Amino acid sequence: MTDWTGRTATEIAAAVRAGEATAGQVIACHLDRIAKLNGELGAFIRVRAAEAASEADAVGKRADLAELPLAGVPVAVKDAVPVAGEPMRIGSAALPDAPQGEDHPLVARLRAAGAVVIGLTNLPELAIYPFTDSAFGITRNPWDRRRTAGGSSGGSAAAVAAALVPVAHGTDGLGSVRIPAAACGLFGIKPGSGTVPGFPATGNWYGLSENGVLAGTVADAAVTLGVMAGTGFDLAEPSRLRIAVSVRPPGPGIVVHRTCAAAVRQCARQLAALDHDVHEDDPRYPGWLVPVMLSYWFAGPAADAGPYAGAMEPRTRRHVLAGRAVQRVRPPAGKDRDRLRAALAPFFDRHDVLVMPTLARPCPPARRYGERSWLRSVAMSLMFAPMTGVWNLAGFPAASVPAAGAGLPGAVQLVAAPGGERALLALAAQLERAQPWPRHAPGYSGSLRPSWEASKPRDS
Repeated sequence: MTDWTGRTATEIAAAVRAGEATAGQVIACHLDRIAKLNGELGAFIRVRAAEAASEADAVGKRADLAELPLAGVPVAVKDAVPVAGEPMRIGSAALPDAPQGEDHPLVARLRAAGAVVIGLTNLPELAIYPFTDSAFGITRNPWDRRRTAGGSSGGSAAAVAAALVPVAHGTDGLGSVRIPAAACGLFGIKPGSGTVPGFPATGNWYGLSENGVLAGTVADAAVTLGVMAGTGFDLAEPSRLRIAVSVRPPGPGIVVHRTCAAAVRQCARQLAALDHDVHEDDPRYPGWLVPVMLSYWFAGPAADAGPYAGAMEPRTRRHVLAGRAVQRVRPPAGKDRDRLRAALAPFFDRHDVLVMPTLARPCPPARRYGERSWLRSVAMSLMFAPMTGVWNLAGFPAASVPAAGAGLPGAVQLVAAPGGERALLALAAQLERAQPWPRHAPGYSGSLRPSWEASKPRDS
């Protein structure tokens, strides 16, 4: 039997639609790979082996099989949205393990498009931190298992980077799709506010959280995001764009590591070579931005914890206590988004896309941080991943694009004003064509893996 692991989602769907493979065969291959590798990576907390096999057979019998954009594609779903028949623990052993009654709308859309939910992925308790460990295990980076896969969608990122699935769902409250995408050498996109069905109850973080996609290719991310959003995204060559380049952090005291800044400058040179109008320019971040973002980071999980906080990890309990104090003193308010958009409007009047770092420093070690000091987790979060949350507060679409790095992959972040998802996807696809990146971590893709050296431009 042909091994369908390591293929892109678009390749798999085309083969299933054409009858060159069955959805059952595709799922069987991926289940076998997950059984071999998940123990060392900790990507999945629940593998739906029997359910996925049954659902794959049902896909093969659908009358509309030839029209399904994700026919037979195995998809990982972060354990932060409801999947019918499965518990939703949001990384917490304290939350009830009762099965959910129905799918989240985005899960229903994925299934309607022919995708098969093969399992639920790990995340830190209540999706709070940018590194993934929970009562269900530590998620490790396939590029270097001593390092974190990022977070909070770390399980989804590790699953894609190790070719356990071609594409995965993630949630992003302050960067939780883009951070692990950057850590694991993937393309990850957080759509703008309202593009994909969101979170009516838990996980909303006062309107900051969005559902996004992690994938090895921009094309896979585009088709999956299109299904989730109920629309299509064109990856045609973009027109000449006005692109701003900035390595300035959004607040005082934040230090951007030289490797993270270097990736941005290299990307700027590549974009200029592609004939875009590229200039250095810094957004004027308002002075109130960082404390307001921190208030959301504390108050959002406090709202999610509900009556279960007392049984959660020590660091989560401390975080929730801080959040409840914030709720009393300075509760998050809808006017914050309006104020930030007004402050950023002149910058995005001048520019179509902003290029900036995704991360501020390389990935920290993979450890069981949930049993350690809360202040340590807070400090590490602020040093490692302070560059992404501003775009959740603004409600702007943003994506992380792989870039060559030393050892671990590098990354840059692309940001556009509301409605700019198509521009981000088209620009990222152009970068991918100009300088392809490895779709999987070394050692997890065999002959499918191109090297960074082979993909460098001749004049670099």
